[in-house]
Amino acid sequence: MKTLLKWTVAEYHHLINTGILINRQTELLHGEIVEMSPESPIHTHITETTVEYLRSLLKSSAYIREAHPITLSNSEPQPDIAIVRLPRNNYRQRHPYPEDIFWLIEVANTTLAYDLGEKKQAYAQAGILEYWVVDVENQQIYVFRHPKTDNYESEVIFRQGKINPLAFPDISVSVSRFFTEN
Repeated sequence: MKTLLKWTVAEYHHLINTGILINRQTELLHGEIVEMSPESPIHTHITETTVEYLRSLLKSSAYIREAHPITLSNSEPQPDIAIVRLPRNNYRQRHPYPEDIFWLIEVANTTLAYDLGEKKQAYAQAGILEYWVVDVENQQIYVFRHPKTDNYESEVIFRQGKINPLAFPDISVSVSRFFTEN
């Protein structure tokens, strides 16, 4: 039987600081170093326009991070979008922890199975209260809420309409805005 070498977050940081992972796009998930897929133009476009849209909606209520790490107990993934607590200076010496995170968004063009599988499991295990997966091909958004063990108790797929994030129930996020620039 093979056993993979598992890395801690501290060991992963040491690898980064020594330059071993220089010029490699990686993330730590469940103690394993995973090479990230390159971004397609549509993935970049949806991520950038969504970040702009969310910043206009949330204004000074949250800090919107684009493709930067978050730190979980045995993982350090880089979600496409993380909506986290202010102040921004909290993250000068560390990445956001689960208690700092309002919700996470992954844009899935070629990574749908990964985002709905291992990523969802890692986020649920960490207690991330809300997680969205933007399915580019099918123009729909999976919304996961209420983490329990390694999954979410609630899953709703939105193809149209508006989503009210748990942390900001007065904010309505238009599903169509993820796929158009209206």
